[in-house]
Amino acid sequence: MTDAGHPSVQRVLDAAKEQGLRIEIGRFPEGTRTAADAARAVGCSVGQIVKSLVFVADEQPILVLVSGADRADLDLLSAVLGIAESSPSSPIRRATADEARDATGFAIGGIPPIGHARALPVLIDEGLLRHEVVWAAAGLPDAVFAVAPDDLARAARARVVAIARADPSGS
Repeated sequence: MTDAGHPSVQRVLDAAKEQGLRIEIGRFPEGTRTAADAARAVGCSVGQIVKSLVFVADEQPILVLVSGADRADLDLLSAVLGIAESSPSSPIRRATADEARDATGFAIGGIPPIGHARALPVLIDEGLLRHEVVWAAAGLPDAVFAVAPDDLARAARARVVAIARADPSGS
């Protein structure tokens, strides 16, 4: 099931090994680009999918991990980071595709929670920890791995916080 032939997948495998995390990466040709696609492909609930989102706060990229059933809330994120409440002129915003790739070394749709091009602050929403197993991107839009959320938080060196709200669109 593991395809270490692609450099992006290999980076994720190497990062997992460095953190003492044993993972098996699955490739799904139908794609796992969105939370709903990933849930269908692996046969789990959308809530068990880890969305790896890159934000920029005061010019610093930050990785935010939330459940596929939720959305990162900028006001909650602002509060956690100690930044004035978000607004159109807020210093917190979603990273562009180029910024996300520069920060992580991966393209949107395949950004994993580990193995980034440079060290990033990582926040994980406490809602993900309610699941026994979650599925995260593994470097490509069709690659994922299953992991216990506590192990994921440890391996990603993530700070557990409340930064998400239910996503009414369910994506």
